[in-house]
Amino acid sequence: MMRQYELVERVQKYKPDADVALLNKAYVYAMQKHGRQKRASGDPYISHPLEVAAILTDLHMDESTIAVALLHDTIEDTSATRSEIDAFFGDEIGALVEGLTKIKRLDLVSRKAQQAENLRKLFLAVADDVRVLLVKLADRLHNMRTLYYMRADKRRRISEETMEIYAPLAGRMGMQDMREELEDLSFQYINPEAYETIRDKLQDLSGQNQALVKSIEDELKALLTEHGLADVKVKGRLKRPFSIFNKMQSKSLSFEQMSDLYGFRIIVDELESCYRALGLVHTRWRMVPERFKDYISNPKQNGYQSLHTTIVGPLRQRIELQIRTRSMHDIAEYGIAAHSLYKEGRAAGAANDETNVFSWFRRTIEALAEGDSPEEFLEHTKLELFQDQVFCFTPKGQLIALPKDATPIDFAYAVHTNIGDTCVGAKVNGRMMPLVTRLNNGDEVEIIRSGVQVPPPAWEGIVVTGKARAAIRRATRAAIRKQYSGLGYRILERTFARSGKTFSREVLASVLHRLGQSDVEDVIAAVGRNELSSVDVLKAVFPDHKDERVTIKPSVEEGWVSLPKGEGMAFRLPEAEGEAGVPLRGLNGAAIVRFTPTGAVPGDRIVGITEDDGSIMVYPIQSPGLQQYEDQPDRWVDIRWDIDSTNDKRFRARIGINVLNEPGTLARITSTIATLDVNIRSIRMDVIAEDFAEVGMDMEVWDLRQLTQTINQLKALDCVATVKREFG
Repeated sequence: MMRQYELVERVQKYKPDADVALLNKAYVYAMQKHGRQKRASGDPYISHPLEVAAILTDLHMDESTIAVALLHDTIEDTSATRSEIDAFFGDEIGALVEGLTKIKRLDLVSRKAQQAENLRKLFLAVADDVRVLLVKLADRLHNMRTLYYMRADKRRRISEETMEIYAPLAGRMGMQDMREELEDLSFQYINPEAYETIRDKLQDLSGQNQALVKSIEDELKALLTEHGLADVKVKGRLKRPFSIFNKMQSKSLSFEQMSDLYGFRIIVDELESCYRALGLVHTRWRMVPERFKDYISNPKQNGYQSLHTTIVGPLRQRIELQIRTRSMHDIAEYGIAAHSLYKEGRAAGAANDETNVFSWFRRTIEALAEGDSPEEFLEHTKLELFQDQVFCFTPKGQLIALPKDATPIDFAYAVHTNIGDTCVGAKVNGRMMPLVTRLNNGDEVEIIRSGVQVPPPAWEGIVVTGKARAAIRRATRAAIRKQYSGLGYRILERTFARSGKTFSREVLASVLHRLGQSDVEDVIAAVGRNELSSVDVLKAVFPDHKDERVTIKPSVEEGWVSLPKGEGMAFRLPEAEGEAGVPLRGLNGAAIVRFTPTGAVPGDRIVGITEDDGSIMVYPIQSPGLQQYEDQPDRWVDIRWDIDSTNDKRFRARIGINVLNEPGTLARITSTIATLDVNIRSIRMDVIAEDFAEVGMDMEVWDLRQLTQTINQLKALDCVATVKREFG
């Protein structure tokens, strides 16, 4: 365990004039407050803040940040208060410690919402002083190093959270070493078998190839020194387990197929020497095509600068090289902790600095101000954290950094939300291109706008940035809210009445925070869309309420057939007559025509498949079942409906209906169908949630027009959420 005097010595090594009295005072205060508290490992609790502080000394943080590390758990886990810390250590340290304190007793329904709200609080604190984030990451790193002592389920949950949020967050702030260690520690618990396999193979490889790495280092250094780059450092290392696993997964490779398990760094004194070294290396050894990236000319948003290349090395193996200056290396290793903003004592408010280093962070803070739900904020944050970049330009030359696979829609929203909302087209490098086009580095993008455009909901599945996705959701939410609020209101009225309560919009206003919503109408619409359970709303309003209702399952009556558990019940009608007299052309003399179980109706685009017995199976062109015959073109028959013949036969079609689960719903659906001269062949109903059920229905109709009319009439019922046709 780290000792107090050792911590002070570590700080004094890089800052001889450090305020030792402040460090000692913070240690004594934390020691007294944590008292006899123990960690899961059995160690005194004070060992944790000491180790967190030690991690921050590796980043050469100032003594105020070290003091905050010692105090960071006092408000959350002891009797300490913000006012008391302010009195002892000043407002600045008090604000930092409070920013690191989780929101206690979060009164929220879901764990995901709780996680998001704590992340919101952290980000807002970081917006005031980014040192909060440095302490938080050091805290998470030490917790991960000692995670072994936790329960298995908790280890996995914490590891997944670390992998999803904190590891990429460290990477986005430029702290690559910390990111890699967090990823490996998380990987160890998320996929222990893969971790152990790769670790063991790397250990074997390291023992076998130690001399190889040294020889490559020596040959690279000799080449550079020979051409005047005297003060150069070359260092090789094996890649980390998670990095290797990620590459194996993304490229479908086995460990033995991995050709670039080693990475080498070339550290030089001056910027110009980076390009000289690159030229020398490429002159001596062949470069692997499309494996060169210049992050010096186009730095990453976290300030990272380096030249990346891959060569076929001295012994004919692939070698990844990073070439950078010493100052670039410091920023690559320590990120914002090495940034000049901190060396100049301007940590407070640094997240608002107009540099690319913090631009992504400002966008995330903007998402907080726009009032997204906790879950949307969490998703937005993850999208921002995981993006690789491409750099595009506006017609006026403004540089816009976007994630890999970004589209012109993402570009439009990155420039301004209003431009995204009114986007109707785009020119890429002067040519009109579809809005789904994937942008490449260096593209010039001009957005074409319309004053009456509203972003289609389908755009949400096209864009890749959190900002664009959030904006599209907001733009379409009003229309969706109107569509579903009536249904949601009826569901809530019924749920409350069933429990002897009275529902009104006013009762929701005081519990919006528990439901993770900012508006009463959003809650009602979410219930109507089956995104939020009406029972959860009831529990939010009346936390002490106990649901004592008894669920009564329908009995098996004549005509109803019980299906296997979890598959509902179905009403089977007598089998229809054969398929004689089908009005089709192109049958090539086939005597027998069959239809798929989900059917096809006149008006559908259809295709025939020849069966082994010579019969023809008719499929609608949308049927996924046709995929199995894609490599058998000789079995395909070009058939079509005979529109000139007299049709006296009904044809089967299958629909799926998402309905309100209440008495009378099925009767309203069947009576509506009956008025349209449609014959119901079979019905299947499954309860999928407290308030919703799915109805599967095989029906017989004259043609596509009648089927379309039936679907539209069903959609108009206030007890119906969605209706869609199903294909087999």
